[in-house]
Amino acid sequence: MALKKTTVMVEEEDLRAVKEAAEREGRSEAEYFREAFHIVALRSRRWDGDWDIPTLDFGGPVSAADVDAAVTDAVAEKP
Repeated sequence: MALKKTTVMVEEEDLRAVKEAAEREGRSEAEYFREAFHIVALRSRRWDGDWDIPTLDFGGPVSAADVDAAVTDAVAEKP
């Protein structure tokens, strides 16, 4: 994907934190900003229309204890 150059105003404290993290982790500051923009883009995405999410019928209500027991059994059966 092509990159587009932009200018962004940020709080000095935030910029200092990014600079420190970049130096500490051996990443570029630009990489952090691209990651931040990507996270915001994903979080703000909206989809048109309804989602086709299947409905599951367990034949009655499922309690927290039922879920705990199912998870415990699944973990215990792990190879």
